[in-house]
Amino acid sequence: MSSLATKTRRKKIVFVSSISPGKHSTTNALLLAESIRGFAGELSESMIWFYTMGNGGELPANVEDRLQALCVERIPFRVDQEAGKFFFVPEVVAAAEAEERALGKADILVWFGSNTIVLREPSDLLLSSGKSLGYRPVHHTLIGSRIDAPLNPFWSLVYDHCGVTKEHVFPMKTHIDGTTIRPYLNAGLVVTRPEKQLIRKWRDSFLNLYREPELERLYKIDGRYRIFIHQAVLSAVAMVSFPRGELLELPPTYNYPLHLYNDDVTGHRPLTIEELVTLRHEGFYDDPDWAEKMPAKEPLKRWLTEKLLIST
Repeated sequence: MSSLATKTRRKKIVFVSSISPGKHSTTNALLLAESIRGFAGELSESMIWFYTMGNGGELPANVEDRLQALCVERIPFRVDQEAGKFFFVPEVVAAAEAEERALGKADILVWFGSNTIVLREPSDLLLSSGKSLGYRPVHHTLIGSRIDAPLNPFWSLVYDHCGVTKEHVFPMKTHIDGTTIRPYLNAGLVVTRPEKQLIRKWRDSFLNLYREPELERLYKIDGRYRIFIHQAVLSAVAMVSFPRGELLELPPTYNYPLHLYNDDVTGHRPLTIEELVTLRHEGFYDDPDWAEKMPAKEPLKRWLTEKLLIST
């Protein structure tokens, strides 16, 4: 590929995630960046932005050096103290700031949870004409709303706040347990066009809703509502922001939860993870026997071992 062609292709997409000084965060983020540069094919030279809350503290020198070598741009951001107490909200704020920053710089923004690894060229992320949002459903049902059940108070409140009507709702199947639910998107992979302002709408809707007294009561009934309110709001905002034809459910080879591999009862569980395009994990490297247990071939295990040595 010519240098000019490469520069043109690189402008099409920006990969965005977060990093903080803790060991798990730096290890995860470096694995993500290394995997993009190593396995993303024609997208491997795309821009990578990692957001760090506040000044982020000082990252270890070896991490800073590796980020620079990987051409990762690190960007500070701030979060309201109260909102920051909610799980995953800093990531929502960072993604919204990245969406605004990406205007004029990239055609497509991809928000990755930092516990993502790219294994093959993620070409489906280059949204085709007429598509405004690429997503994967949640891994398993948890607080999801089954399509054959009435809305519970939590989802009714989210829908009312965001303006969701029954005309917006359609069925989707969860990634691992195959339950048919109302739209409930996994917030660890959000693919959108910056000019559509989806992520900024998501942030604003969340910040306007999360402290509602009725929600505070529901948080006490089921603590998972507090953890996943951001994800429920994303799902509602996506439904009202775009006609269904502009929504793209990505293949199950994207955002596959490695940590739930043994729970996968669907027909798309891979024999080895080399079949996947991107996966999510929960710190597989904490298990000293991870290489024996991981459903992967030896070359990938060697690559992961090498990168983990660099990252820690």
